[in-house]
Formats: sequence, structure tokens, C-alpha cells
Amino acid sequence: MANPRVYDVDAALGAAVSTNKVLKNTYMLLGMTLLFSAFTAGVSMVMGLPQGAALLLSLVGFGLLFVVHKTADSSKGLVAIFAFTGVMGASLGPMLNYYLALPNGPALVLQALAGTAVVFFGLSAYALTTRKDFSFMGGFLMVGLIVAVVAMIANIFLAIPALSLTISAAVVMIMSGLILFDTSRIINGGETNYIRATVSLYLNIYNLFIHILHLLTALSGDD
Repeated sequence: MANPRVYDVDAALGAAVSTNKVLKNTYMLLGMTLLFSAFTAGVSMVMGLPQGAALLLSLVGFGLLFVVHKTADSSKGLVAIFAFTGVMGASLGPMLNYYLALPNGPALVLQALAGTAVVFFGLSAYALTTRKDFSFMGGFLMVGLIVAVVAMIANIFLAIPALSLTISAAVVMIMSGLILFDTSRIINGGETNYIRATVSLYLNIYNLFIHILHLLTALSGDD
């Protein structure tokens, strides 16, 4: 009669191998999509696209996000995710041109990039090293994200600088929490599709960079 412990060990090893494969593929694809976004952002900047084009590209990106999730289980998902991240990168062009035109703009953009990298790698390393389960944060983070989005929409009409800063600070905290949450899901088998995992982490980094840049600019007095 077969020893059930042998099956348990085999199952555990199989799960570990599968998780490591998802992690490897996720970080590889994440790096490629971030580079592609940087490229399309550069093209957008050189073309001098207006803010209206950035808004349109963001809306297109929102639609492509649904396509990515729908096709994530097939090879079409790879095409969709590059289309999505390319469009999202291009939508950053007008914003980056605005910040780079400020007196201390280039330094602020570099500081935001460095800050984003430090937060992402630091939190990812913590989640990977400790292998803690951060799934308990899911509900709280989702509520926080909804509140932040509603506040952003409201501030379009209110235009209160202090509220804008508060929203950016909140989004930085929420995205930091989501990096822990999404990395934990991969480690603990909650996410087994590397395309979906990549999209989640990409959006965390994307929003983290935008709001760190906003905070740094406001605190520097250049805005």
C-alpha cells in the first residue's frame, strides 16, 4: 500500500515548482512590459501628445484591461498585455512632459522612479522572504481604492490642493499594500496565471509612480 506521506511530499514539491514558475514568468513579463511602457512613453513625449490624447489613451487602456483578463489563459493574452501596457505608457507622455518642464522637473521624475523602485523591490522582497499570507488585506485595500477613486472624481470639480495631496498619499499606501497582497497571492497559490499576476503588479507600479511624483512635486513647491 502506498504511503500517503509520499503523495503529500510530491504534492508539496509540485506546488512549489508551479509557484516558482509563475513567479519567474511574472517578473520576466513585468520587466518586459515596463520597458515597453517606457518606450511608448518616450515616443508619446517626442510626439508632444496633448492631455486630451492622454485621456483617450487611458480610456483605451481601460478597455484593453478587460481584453487582457479575458485572454489571459491563451497566447492572445501576451499580445493583449503588451497592447495594454504600451497604451498606458503612451498616456504618461503628456504628464511627463509637464513635470519635466518644471524648474526641478528632471530630478523629481528621477526621484519618483527611484522611490517607486525602492518601494516595489523592498515590499516584494519582504513578501518573498517572509512568505506571509497577506490575503486578509484584500477587503480593506479594495474599500480604500474605491474611496480614493470617488475622492479623485470629486476633486476634479472641487480642485482642493490639500485633498489632492491626501488622495496621492492614500494611493501610495494602497498600492504598497497591493504589492504585498498580489505578491503573497502568487507565493501562496492564489494566483496561478502569470499574465494576470503581471497586470496586477504593473498597475500597482504605474499608480505608485504617478502619485509619488505628484507628492514630490507638491512638497518641493514646484507645482
